[in-house]
Amino acid sequence: MNKIFGKIFMGDKVIWMIFMFLCIISVIEVYSASSQLTYHGNYAAPVIKHMGYFFGGLAAMAFTARVPCRYFRATVPFFLLLSVVLLIGVYFFGAINGGYRWYNIGGVSFQPSEVAKGTLVLVTAQILSAMQTPKGADRKAMSYILYITIPIAGLIMVENLSTAVLLCAVIGMMMIIGRIPMAQIGKLLGVIAIILVTVFSLVMLLGSDEKEEANAKKGTVELVAKDGSGSTVQKKNTSVVEKVFHRFSVWKTRISKFADRTEVTPDKVDLINDGAQRAHANIAIVTSDIYGKGPGNSVECDFLSQAYSDFIYAIIIEEMGIEGALGVALLYVILLIRTGIIACRCENNFPAYLAMGLALMLVTQALFNMCVAVGVLPVTGQPLPLISKGGTSTFINCVYLGAILSISRTAQKHRSQNNTTTQTPQATVAAAA
Repeated sequence: MNKIFGKIFMGDKVIWMIFMFLCIISVIEVYSASSQLTYHGNYAAPVIKHMGYFFGGLAAMAFTARVPCRYFRATVPFFLLLSVVLLIGVYFFGAINGGYRWYNIGGVSFQPSEVAKGTLVLVTAQILSAMQTPKGADRKAMSYILYITIPIAGLIMVENLSTAVLLCAVIGMMMIIGRIPMAQIGKLLGVIAIILVTVFSLVMLLGSDEKEEANAKKGTVELVAKDGSGSTVQKKNTSVVEKVFHRFSVWKTRISKFADRTEVTPDKVDLINDGAQRAHANIAIVTSDIYGKGPGNSVECDFLSQAYSDFIYAIIIEEMGIEGALGVALLYVILLIRTGIIACRCENNFPAYLAMGLALMLVTQALFNMCVAVGVLPVTGQPLPLISKGGTSTFINCVYLGAILSISRTAQKHRSQNNTTTQTPQATVAAAA
């Protein structure tokens, strides 16, 4: 039996344990937080579907863990081309509810940015490992990384700014780990600061506030009487500026709400329209009474939009209390630390950089989601990795963990070989004695 489990769950056992704990928490909390999806249907349907994605992700994770690490390097050109094609194609074939973030294939939604994130980490690891010198990374390495990062992040940013920002932050941390000269990183940070100020200014100038946006939505469709009859036709009034900068209004609204720290009394707050997500998330956290209400006893899941996805951490706090919230955060911290230990055991740079990049991507997204849930950062659409209800994102995150497990197998093999080499002379001396 141990041999069978050993063949299935290959790689670092600590990573597997973290994954199992996250799965258990995810199933419990998604089951509790999906009440909005089941008012007119089977209450267990959402969590059963969610578990189906987990089983598929588990199979993909086990398969990826068996792939030798050297093959990941060979897939760089394929995944790079695939990511660019998917990111460009989503603007023509991926419109869902007015957005361009998803493909809908056979009833399954697929987000190309999930593939692009892993691809960019893979490419960055390849460049950093190939251009290492005794004094650190070659000065041209950062240029090559930016040549690839800027177009991919730009395609993602148009429809999903938060994902692009998180991805760029991960690539920046990888460059620091990969020993890019600090003088270059300092110049890059200066350029980024200028770009952020410019984008912020454009958002505040060109984006409309919440009231203007509501009026614009009413005027988007103009009903025109035809032939004097009661029939009407729809005419879309969309300017060129709106087509190019249509997300600026959303960004401006979120920034304005986050910056507005004025105290709102209960008789003035509108829990349905104005800041409903933030308000109900705060209510969920405050009413947890430190110890939580217990699994399945959430009240705010019936009112909090995306309680099973973007704001599931608020539901975790409401049901499991501060201890549960800290426990979930600790799992991600242990994942990052354990991956760092695995990376230190690697003999080659490429698997070490790849493992750290993937772990940083998962942990940074988790940290961002938690900060949004507790009101430290503006509201965005970042789910909690491996816990939030998801489809392809859960599956792909499992693949990323599978790659870390594959790297851990290689590191363990090299470590055992080194131990055998160092122990052989000692065994010979002991035998002679």
